[in-house]
Amino acid sequence: MVKLTPELIQQSVQRMNPVKDRELILRGYKIPVIENMGATLDQFDTIDFSENDIRKLDGFPLLKRLKCLLLNNNRIVRLSEHLEQHVPNLETLVLTGNMLMELGDLDPLASLTKLQVVSLLHNPVTARPHYRAYLIFKLPNLRLLDFHKVKLKERKEAESLFKSKKGKELQREIQRKAKTSVAEGVKLHGPSQEEMRAIREAIAKATSLEEVERLNRLLQAGQIPGRIQSLIAESVPQPGGENIEEEEDDEEMNGH
Repeated sequence: MVKLTPELIQQSVQRMNPVKDRELILRGYKIPVIENMGATLDQFDTIDFSENDIRKLDGFPLLKRLKCLLLNNNRIVRLSEHLEQHVPNLETLVLTGNMLMELGDLDPLASLTKLQVVSLLHNPVTARPHYRAYLIFKLPNLRLLDFHKVKLKERKEAESLFKSKKGKELQREIQRKAKTSVAEGVKLHGPSQEEMRAIREAIAKATSLEEVERLNRLLQAGQIPGRIQSLIAESVPQPGGENIEEEEDDEEMNGH
C-alpha cells in the first residue's frame, strides 16, 4: 500500500493520450486514499486511478481542467457529496469494478452537471431495479451509460416514471435503502478471517465461472458477508444480458 504523496504524483507517468488530452497515470500503486492532488497544479484533463485500493471518491481540491477520471478496479463504496465544488467540469467517470451497492449511493453524481459518460459495470448497484432509468433521470446530460448509448426513448421513459406518483415513492425507497446501507456501516477495511472463510466456501460451491469471478471480487474488496449470497444472485451477469447492444433504436439524445 502506497501513500499518494506530492513526490509520487510528480514522478508518475504523464503523457498526451490518444484523444490528445494530458493524462496523469497513477494506476496500480494500491493507493488507499486520494490526497495531495494540489500537486498536479490542475495540469491534467485525465487522471487514471485504476487498480488501486481507493474506498471513497473524495479528496480533490478544485481541479477545473479535469474532464475524465478512471477508477477501474478499486474498492469504492461511497461517493463524496459536493463533487461539483472540486471537479466541476468532469465529463467522464469510469467506476467499473467497484463496490457501490445502492441507487441512492449514486446521488452525488447528480451535482456534476457536465457528466456525459459513466460506467458502473461490475458494481452490485447495477443489479438494482430501475438502475439504468434512475441514473438517466438523475443525470440529464448523460449520453453513454455502461458503454450503451442513452436513447431519447429511455430518457422520456425515465422522466415519466420518476416524475409519477409511483416514481416518487420509488425515490423515497431508494433513499431509505441508501441510509440503511450507511447505518449498517459499509466496511472500509478488509474482511475478517471468518468472513474470508465464508466467501471461500461460497467460491468452492460456485457453479459457474461468472459466479467464481464475482466471489473473488467480493473477497478482494472486503464485502459484507451477510450480503454475499444475495449479491451473487443479483450481480452475476445473465447470458445474453448487459453486453447485448440495442440495435433496433439508434435515436440518440439531441440537445442533452
